[in-house]
Amino acid sequence: MDKEKFQIYEDKMEKSLDALLSEYASIRAGRANPRVLDKLRVDYYGTPTPIQQVGNVSIPEARMIVIQPWEKSLLKAIEKAILTSDLGINPTNDGSVIRLVFPELTEERRKELAKDVKKKGEGAKVAIRNIRRDANEAFKKMEKADEISEDDLKEAEEKIQKMTDKAIEKVDKAVEAKTKEIMTV
Repeated sequence: MDKEKFQIYEDKMEKSLDALLSEYASIRAGRANPRVLDKLRVDYYGTPTPIQQVGNVSIPEARMIVIQPWEKSLLKAIEKAILTSDLGINPTNDGSVIRLVFPELTEERRKELAKDVKKKGEGAKVAIRNIRRDANEAFKKMEKADEISEDDLKEAEEKIQKMTDKAIEKVDKAVEAKTKEIMTV
């Protein structure tokens, strides 16, 4: 059996995992992480532009992000983008930089975030299992059309199952790591 036939499904499973990891990166866990700004856009001369492209983003302390725009005129636009976002943090603007101070998460908020992390993980697992189902259906069609033998079909199903198991194991590890990060005070 050609390796390319399996590669498509392996790539799709990998993309599901990547999507989950980038979602996890935007969940704030009490520590400052510049990735929480990834989804925010600033109006830069009429064009929605990522904050990282209009200024310098740094982390001087564990729970603080400092944004220093390359043009002072962008301070208000950056401040507005943060205020209208779902970050839940009030920016402080001192006229040259914007500071975001991340408060300690309460125990209740940590538990909420951990539940959200598990839910997103389950969503990724469902996506991976759907890819497995699509792959198995594709190989069954090939067997019906006499493109592959019954033995090839069994071999393909086993290979797809191993791929699925590996992908789900990666999701479980990601869920565990993010939950641990959130619950660590």
